[in-house]
Amino acid sequence: MNLYLTVRALECLLATSLLIQTLEFFRLSRFADARSVWSWQRQRGDVAHTSVWLQKLFDWLFQERVHQAHLLLRLGAAASLFFGVSMVSAVFLFVSSLLILIRWRGAFNGGSDFMTMVVLTGLLVSQLAQPIVGPVIAWRAGLWYITIHAISSYFISGAIKLISGDWRSGRVLIHFLDGGLYGPLSDHSRLRKKPIALIASWSFIGWECLFPLALAGPQWAMLWCGIAALFHFLVFRFFGLNRFFWAWAASFPAIIYCSAQW
Repeated sequence: MNLYLTVRALECLLATSLLIQTLEFFRLSRFADARSVWSWQRQRGDVAHTSVWLQKLFDWLFQERVHQAHLLLRLGAAASLFFGVSMVSAVFLFVSSLLILIRWRGAFNGGSDFMTMVVLTGLLVSQLAQPIVGPVIAWRAGLWYITIHAISSYFISGAIKLISGDWRSGRVLIHFLDGGLYGPLSDHSRLRKKPIALIASWSFIGWECLFPLALAGPQWAMLWCGIAALFHFLVFRFFGLNRFFWAWAASFPAIIYCSAQW
């Protein structure tokens, strides 16, 4: 896969993911006033053990006006990725994401926050290393960083499911679907039938555990990433977790590129 096309695909997918996330943070502002469970006055207790100057810095950064200005700058920096990443945008978006994680107590949306930080770190590595090793090696290092984390996270997720008796029996899948956007499932739903729940559960387990096969070649990578895209779309469809789709999709160009570099 062409390095330039890989980088452009990654930048555009990451830009889309960050724009969606940032717009959602704007909508959350109404739930962050002083009476809300998400207010900084309540959340700041998590940094009470830090130095006084650091607490004052966070108090200033997370006051509503400054936070809104930060989100506006983040929108601009995210949109700039459609035209190519720069050192300034890479550093700003990385630091911005760290601040948002602090604001929302370490992880606002779980795995999608983790993968966003992984892709941003790969982007940052590519920018910081270019003056030292040149753009080609720097980008390859960043892409491999993203690929290793993405593949290992799928594999670990599958391994955890594999050792869980409830996942192997299909019970967990039914439990999750009962708590989804359209749950609980009706008593006559086909997804409640044990053979279907077993097939679906073992399909997820097998696909995740075998995800390292994505490195066997570009065709394998495209197949595994295609299944991943379908999986994350279904997670969005049944549970409303739209961030997962875009955050993980941003890692797919790196996986496909690295699969051809053996």
